[in-house]
Amino acid sequence: MSEAEPILLTHVEAGVATLTLNRPEAHNTLSVALLTELERAFATLATDRDVRVVVLAATGRAFCAGHDVREMRALDGREAVAALFALCTRVMTAIVRLPQPVIAKVQGAAAAAGCQLVASCDLAYASTTARFATPGINLGLFCSTPGVALARAVGRKAAMEMLLSGDVIDAPAAERHGLINRAVAPERLDAEVAAMAARIASKPPFVLKLGKATFHRQLDMGLDDAYACAGEAMVTNMLAQDAAEGFDAFLGKRQPVWEGH
Repeated sequence: MSEAEPILLTHVEAGVATLTLNRPEAHNTLSVALLTELERAFATLATDRDVRVVVLAATGRAFCAGHDVREMRALDGREAVAALFALCTRVMTAIVRLPQPVIAKVQGAAAAAGCQLVASCDLAYASTTARFATPGINLGLFCSTPGVALARAVGRKAAMEMLLSGDVIDAPAAERHGLINRAVAPERLDAEVAAMAARIASKPPFVLKLGKATFHRQLDMGLDDAYACAGEAMVTNMLAQDAAEGFDAFLGKRQPVWEGH
């Protein structure tokens, strides 16, 4: 990669924004600079009404090897360490709070905070050659913040096994655990993600935004509160123009034209 080449590439086409981690020589580790670029990109995309889906991808052999260990080791004092993890947390929560669904396209290894990135996305598709791990324990640093996203994506015992052992799991195991939606042959990964992104981008944008927000909001609620939250969302959705258009199109046996509200 040349010195002038951006560490985060952005491409928007047909309602799909692709953010590509571009530090292949560093295994796309999350330096402060890259995390800052991601935070800015997500803030921009959050207000872009033309973008309906976001794909998170990477160049090179690795998807993301986590934090930049050399950079972490050079941090001086509690305040500097806290600032790094606060920045990373803002990036991960921005993915969850982004109005658009986010798809991880995992072509290679995803470790520690890289695994956290995958777990934070709404959907994830990986090459069968991809590998996943939270290996901080091997460096004397338990992957506590990656564990937040991991525990919300996979079962508790599967998450703890990854966190306590630091062991690497392959893509089929990640699929079984629910960390990714599907493991596909390397040559099919681009097409698989493109097809899903296009399918989602064709759906009504207001409903995508409302549905994603409601899904994440109700996850941490008790059963009664979750149904109250979801029920209110259903009422709002039912009274929206996109729902009226969807119903009328279905009844009229025609394709809907979404207005985005």
